[in-house]
Amino acid sequence: MAVPLLDLKLQYSTIRDEVMRVTEQVYESQAFILGKRVDDFERDFAVYCHSRFAVGVSSGTDALLVALMVHGIGPGDEVIVPAYSFFATAGVVDRLGARPVFADITLDDYNIDPAKIEERITPNTRAIMPVYLYGQCADMTAINAIAKKRNILIIEDAAQAVGSEFEGRRAGVLGDLGGFSFFPSKNLGAFGDAGAVTTEDEAMYEKLVDFRVHGMRPKYYHRYVGGNFRIDALQAAVLHVKLRHLESWAEGRRRNAKLYAELFAHAGLGERVVLPRELTKRRHVYNQFVIRFPEGRDTRDRVMNHLRSAGVGCDIYYPLTLPQQACFENVPGARDRYPSSETAADQTLAIPVYPELTRDQMAEVVREVKKGLSA
Repeated sequence: MAVPLLDLKLQYSTIRDEVMRVTEQVYESQAFILGKRVDDFERDFAVYCHSRFAVGVSSGTDALLVALMVHGIGPGDEVIVPAYSFFATAGVVDRLGARPVFADITLDDYNIDPAKIEERITPNTRAIMPVYLYGQCADMTAINAIAKKRNILIIEDAAQAVGSEFEGRRAGVLGDLGGFSFFPSKNLGAFGDAGAVTTEDEAMYEKLVDFRVHGMRPKYYHRYVGGNFRIDALQAAVLHVKLRHLESWAEGRRRNAKLYAELFAHAGLGERVVLPRELTKRRHVYNQFVIRFPEGRDTRDRVMNHLRSAGVGCDIYYPLTLPQQACFENVPGARDRYPSSETAADQTLAIPVYPELTRDQMAEVVREVKKGLSA
């Protein structure tokens, strides 16, 4: 039984008529840049995130980039980031001439370890960028306490975590600004690249609106050097349709995560496969379902190769830590050891978890994992 890592065609089949209707309306209007479609999506996305404001932008990467830009972060500044994440987390810092400062993660949730943050703070630290990896918030009580004590900004990298919660509050309102990605594979995915920034601060909202159009207000008058970070009206229209279904999709992923726990336990793999856990007072939305093989990289790779040969989709998020990337080899701290991050890079593998999966498909995934371990 072939089981893809993600099957967006199944999702699309359930919303096709809605999507075709709104996109046709955009075509007929010939209004493709900003406008009412964007305004409507931003309003309802802010409501979903329990935020006062949301600003649609061109990608999740640009969401993080503009969040740093509006605070003037640049050369001489330092931003603390997890050593294990998607590249954009550190890449946007480096692009602005600032320095990404790496801190190790915890293997409980694959998020930045608050205990490792304080030792990385210097007089040049301007911001902390916690990543809510795979769909679960970091320990924001501890991180906010550190930031408040030192008067440091918090930029939430919530690219994978739309709808996740920490102590009843949603991702995007747990720091100063929140950055989201709507890459097609995300829980809320566009038909291409798109993203958003959330904020509770009205003055910051107004600045974000200016920065996404080259720092311009009114037309052709520029108070800042911003960028071309606009979200397309077509993407906003599609996302607005999908937003109405997001909660049911998130609950489908959560249901599948619970079912995986039952299936792996029944298969007797509890000691050989570490499953993701929803930690206390958090809501995990499982953008990925990442399992870990404590026996090491060779075992992980053997299982991965077996799954692929059996037609079961899987992938490694991520095969290298950020300090191990060649472009960061000269960044101070890149040669330090980040043991939990390195363990995650060596031992983890993502398996299918999208809400349309059937129980039979999930049972097939578990059977093939068990065969791969026995190979």
